[in-house]
Amino acid sequence: MSRRQTLTLVSMASVNFSSMICYSILGPFFPSEALKKGASQTVVGLIFGCYAVCNLLGSLILGRYIVQIGAKFMLVAGLFVSSGCTILFGLLDRVPAGPAFIGLCFVVRSVDAVGFAAAMTSTFAMTAKMFPDNVATVLGSLEIFTGLGLILGPPVGGWFYQSFGYEVPFLLLGALLLLMVPFNVYVLPSIEADPCRDSFLRLLGRGRILLVCYVVFTLSAGLGFLDATLSLFAIQTFQLSSGLVGVVMLGLSLPYCLASPLMGVVTDRFPTSRIPLMVAGGGVTALSFCLLGPAPFLHVTSELWLLVLALGLIGFSLGMTAIPTFPEIITCAYEDGFQEGLSTLGMVSGLFGAVWSLGMFYGPVVGGLLTQNLSFQWAAAVQGALALLGGPTLLFLHCSSDGAAAGEGSPLLTDGTGLQNSGLH
Repeated sequence: MSRRQTLTLVSMASVNFSSMICYSILGPFFPSEALKKGASQTVVGLIFGCYAVCNLLGSLILGRYIVQIGAKFMLVAGLFVSSGCTILFGLLDRVPAGPAFIGLCFVVRSVDAVGFAAAMTSTFAMTAKMFPDNVATVLGSLEIFTGLGLILGPPVGGWFYQSFGYEVPFLLLGALLLLMVPFNVYVLPSIEADPCRDSFLRLLGRGRILLVCYVVFTLSAGLGFLDATLSLFAIQTFQLSSGLVGVVMLGLSLPYCLASPLMGVVTDRFPTSRIPLMVAGGGVTALSFCLLGPAPFLHVTSELWLLVLALGLIGFSLGMTAIPTFPEIITCAYEDGFQEGLSTLGMVSGLFGAVWSLGMFYGPVVGGLLTQNLSFQWAAAVQGALALLGGPTLLFLHCSSDGAAAGEGSPLLTDGTGLQNSGLH
């Protein structure tokens, strides 16, 4: 790698790690803390869900205008906003219980979501721009740091909460995110590009892109569902402390961290494997969610080891399914004649972030409603069915003439000269 690529990779890794550790600390203790402050299970789901709605809107707008704003400025500004909101969220325990607490939770989380959207949209776009021939490999490697953030967030947040109270986890990790701002100002290169006139509607005009977006939606919906419901289920069913709930969540994060770089290498070397991997991953995810409760129709007793096993399968299938989606959308965009460059990559990143956020809204809100009115076991089974639905259609499209053309043209990521790469690295 060139020095510029190396600095970009270091910067992206720091953004992924610091952003995800701040995002994931809420899972083990915030739902129970919010219940003490007068929020219902449904309201907790809405607090998680509002983050996703604002992330969706921010991803679409910022992805469309990434060239005009500047990718480096967008990333640094997003980190600064997220760090401030993380610190503010740690001070909300001083707010009186009831509407004041709930309202401020919505406000702070919404602003934080826009900052997160700015950081992650520019991260995906700049990574694809700097490593056009190895997008999946690099993204898969960066997901190690995403996974580390997800791994460390729940146990660190749960342990600090249990030892020092509500404020300390947010203040420490918000300060960590703030330190990333001057670091990225120094190491991140500036990327100049020209804006293009293409639109999101044209990007969504192809059936294969819509189905890949549905796959992304089901993945994030599953994670959002677990964020809002898993900790309460584990505490009530197995009488676990907040710290132990964070340890249990390692069962999800660690397999994802290990699977992502492997799947990145596979999908870059064998581009035609992207669709089969998404379909297989969706099937494994569906089975895993049915085992999570487990589903009542399985007539299996809920055990802690079974819960950890199901989380591990979800984590591995998440890596199997998520890593191929981003390069597949880029390939489809280039096949449809989109201009190669940062502008198109920004729109693809914005679309990816928006669909991911849509799932992160659906998962906590609908999952919270189903859990409150039915049970966690049935809600998890419904989430598993959602993950299974897109697979047959996606596989049919892959085997059709359109899928065959996609298989022949998958290595259409180019070297910037307009010449197609062979796909051999």
